[in-house]
Order: sequence, then structure tokens, then C-alpha cells
Amino acid sequence: MQNKLQEIKKRFQEEIKEILAEGESALGGKNSDELRELEIKYLGRKGALTDILRGLKDLAGEEKVKIGSLANEIKTDIAAMIEAAKAGTADEGSGEWLDMTAPGKKFSLGHLHPMTTVQKEIEEIFASMGFMTLDGPQLESEYYNFEALNIPADHPARDMQDTFFIEEEKKSKSANRLLLRTQTSPVQIRAMKKYGAPLRVIVPGRCFRSEATDVRHEHTFYQLEGLMVDKNISFAHMKAVLETVAKKLYGEETETRLRPKFYPFVEPGVNGEVTCFLCGGQGCRLCKNTGWLEIFGAGLVHPRVIVAGGLDPKEYTGFAFGFGLTRLPMLKYGIDDVRYFQSGDLRFLEQF
Repeated sequence: MQNKLQEIKKRFQEEIKEILAEGESALGGKNSDELRELEIKYLGRKGALTDILRGLKDLAGEEKVKIGSLANEIKTDIAAMIEAAKAGTADEGSGEWLDMTAPGKKFSLGHLHPMTTVQKEIEEIFASMGFMTLDGPQLESEYYNFEALNIPADHPARDMQDTFFIEEEKKSKSANRLLLRTQTSPVQIRAMKKYGAPLRVIVPGRCFRSEATDVRHEHTFYQLEGLMVDKNISFAHMKAVLETVAKKLYGEETETRLRPKFYPFVEPGVNGEVTCFLCGGQGCRLCKNTGWLEIFGAGLVHPRVIVAGGLDPKEYTGFAFGFGLTRLPMLKYGIDDVRYFQSGDLRFLEQF
């Protein structure tokens, strides 16, 4: 086997010498393709030297060490000669003039997604008012997503939120399936349990609903939930906070109005609208000639939700609100199809 190794080395030296000699006279420099083929022939998975190394396991102890050492030495020499030959052929004989002072290729830089830009702007507004930003699990339990928010299994509001359930309903009455959260509201309960009161928190995040997609609806969308819990919190506190946010987002001239609306986790609940920033409340295509844009839902936290959060509703009250983080940039940038945001289409994203 020792003679065979020496024969392999000798044969390799002859072949690489021949390749290099041919390359010197060839138009375009030495033949690097032949060097690659030679490397595969001797060092590849099915190469001549690899076959020798595989056969070492059948040798006796001393002979195995001796042959193995020689084989590795020859392998190192062959690899070094090939690398030296490759280095000698690199960029030789191309005949092309290279201007080292020419500017390099320009690489385009990315930027924040329009939804991320609006989210950061809102987070900064709430941070200035003492709100902290939290996150919660997107794979949520049925209890936190529905029951703790005053939406029991037989509540009609369940029909309003088509849901991606992960687990089949269990046979027991205490079924608590896993699901992709339909809203960021479950973090209200988690926040109250962890931090107690007083509490000021916002929760931006991704939500999921099993529904048909169109220009205004998508199975994956983003919300920003807000919660404030303390003693003697009233509607006045809620309106003051939401008016501040609206003015920061759309200008100091923006007005806010609240109209009654049902939400299971608040009582009473309101639908929040602001004067259209495009027409100043005069009526246009964006606001459907009403002069108002719906941007949030809100209300005073239901006593049952306060209890689910581990607090006493006789001592603490609070308000909650929710912005559609997908809807806000649609209004701000005049985007007419919600599906653009997650399409991955650079023609859309490069406009921002």
C-alpha cells in the first residue's frame, strides 16, 4: 500500500505538470477547469487517495498508523500544489484592463416597512404619556383569548371572530383549546396578573382570523391594544388620551368623536372617529364624504375582565382601546388594498 501511495503522488505530479505546461501556452492563461477536475480525481469523495484512506480500517495497528501518516502527508502535499496552481491561474491572461479607481457596484439598502414606521410613531406617543410596550404569545389559549375577556363559549361575539384553532375541542367541559390569537386583548389579562395596578400599557402585535380576504380584510393583520387601570379612571381620562394620540398622528386641528358600540370586554363601549386629515372634515373619497374616519374602538374595562386580571373592580377601574395597525398606514398613505402589506412586492414597498 505504501508503494501505491507513492505511485499516486508521482502520477499526480506528472498530470499537474502537464496541465500547467499546456496552460502557459493557451490563450486566456492556465486551464483552471482541468485543475478542478484533477482535484476531484485525487481528493474527491471517489478520488484515488480517498479510496486508500477508506481502506485503513482493514490494516493492523502499526501498519495502520504508518500508512495513515503517509497518506495524510501526501494528501496535504497534493492539496497545497493544487492551491498554488490555482493561485497562479487567478485572473491571468484575461486581457481585460481593470480600472481600480472606478466606483464599485451600488448595493440598495432596505428601510422600515410602512406599518413598522406607523407602529414606532404610536409607541413613542404613548411612551411620552407613561405607557410601557408589551408583547404576548401569538399562539394563545381559548381562555385568555375569549373567556377571560367576557366572551364565554356560548357568547354570540364568538361568531364575529372566525378562528384558527390548533387543537380539537376536548370532551371535557373545561375545554381550553390552543388557537392563533384573534386580537391582542389577551395581553390585558396577562399584564394585570403580572404588574397589578396602577397600570399603563400598549400591546402592538400580529393577529389572525380565518376569513375570506379582499381589499379590506386579511387573514393576518396587526393591532395595537391599550390599557390603563387605576383608581377612579373615567371616560374623561380615556377621551383625553385618545384625543392626544389623534392630534399627534394627524395634526393639532384634528377632532375626535365617540359613538356607542358593543365590545364584550368593555362596558360601555365606543367607536372612535377623527376628522378626516385629507379633507379636514369637509368630506372626500377617503372618508366616504362623511368627514370622519374610524380609527379605534374603546371603552371602560368590564368588571369581569378586571376580576380575570386578579384585581378588585370595586377598587380599580380602567379603559381599553384598540387601533388597527394595518388600517392606520392605509389611511395615512392612501393605500386601497390591505393585501399589499404582506405581499412582499418590492414595487409597493419601495414607495415608502
